[in-house]
Amino acid sequence: MKSVAAAAATLALATSVTARTFTVVNKCSYTVWPGLFTDLNVGPAVPSQPTGWEQKSGQTISFTVPDNWKAGRIWGRRNCNFSTNPGPNSCSDGGCNGGLLCDKHSGTGVPPATVAEFTFQGDGNQDWYDVSLVDGFNIPMRVDNNKGCHIADCPVDLNPNCPAALAGPKDSSGAVVGCKSACVAGLGDPANSPNCCTGSHNTAKTCPPSGVQDYSYFKKGCPNSYAYAYDESSGTALWTCDSSKAADYTVTFCP
Repeated sequence: MKSVAAAAATLALATSVTARTFTVVNKCSYTVWPGLFTDLNVGPAVPSQPTGWEQKSGQTISFTVPDNWKAGRIWGRRNCNFSTNPGPNSCSDGGCNGGLLCDKHSGTGVPPATVAEFTFQGDGNQDWYDVSLVDGFNIPMRVDNNKGCHIADCPVDLNPNCPAALAGPKDSSGAVVGCKSACVAGLGDPANSPNCCTGSHNTAKTCPPSGVQDYSYFKKGCPNSYAYAYDESSGTALWTCDSSKAADYTVTFCP
């Protein structure tokens, strides 16, 4: 029979190793190959799901994510073929090092890509999450949860009207399937750019949204998204949910 101390230790271990449920829904009319990445330099906790998978139109999958997941991201890839030369160029957009399974150290996804970002048990014991367009857009996306915390999303398709200087890549029919940010498009000097918030523009004060080319195109289309590097000032970019609520999250493509 276990001692009281041993039983207490077992209970403490059981209650500390908890997880959230993540549900990924593909409401697009096409197959999406989601990518899943954890920055292991920030924290070692990783989801139970593989780092990449095929998800057909209408399909829903669920998996568990540790309560202390840090610097995690989920995004979608389109028009993938991993049979030859598997890697970042295996998809028309959003591809990653590794092919179907994104490399756990370097498989962050090739821009442009709409990215859902998560850090649990962050500052103030908050879940921090957002839908980021910092590297551009490829697929509409929404992040919601079961605890009534704010929805982060980019629910509209920004590809058809993407400004010409930012448009691309394109699919085999010539349709735009990715809309780059001005930074990713290489507009201006990348080492000293208001589009990239680099050089003399490397603080929130010296890199206001007014200096970012086509910022309004992304932000007006998707006001609840993170549209450039210092978009916190908009008040509608970075969202929180009290970590004690242990929220479960749903990521929907083409909501």
